[in-house]
Amino acid sequence: VQLQASGGGLVQAGESLRLSCTCPRRTCSNNAMGWFRRPPGKDREFVAAIGWRGTGTSYSDDAKGRFTISRENAGNTVSLQMNSLKPEDTATYYCAAARGSLPAVDSASYNYWGRGTQVTVSS
Repeated sequence: VQLQASGGGLVQAGESLRLSCTCPRRTCSNNAMGWFRRPPGKDREFVAAIGWRGTGTSYSDDAKGRFTISRENAGNTVSLQMNSLKPEDTATYYCAAARGSLPAVDSASYNYWGRGTQVTVSS
């Protein structure tokens, strides 16, 4: 299953972006979904996750209060609304579908991944 992520771009600090990710053939509605990111020169890190049917969310400390994860399209699309962006949010963002239905923070819980979309925040 190849997830399709979109919405990245170049913005200035303080601005917003909305990332979206769609599962093909409505394959993810019963699975938790999440967003991870890989900043330049660093390891991949958890950003946010949401359970099936939108039941339950989890955020990294850095994302809390600025980012909101949601599900649409009968659960097959997951979005990440990112507000008050900072230069340190610059990264390649990846969406992923989990094996289970509850939001998970560890990448090992996810078995399907998108190709990534670049977010660059200038100061």
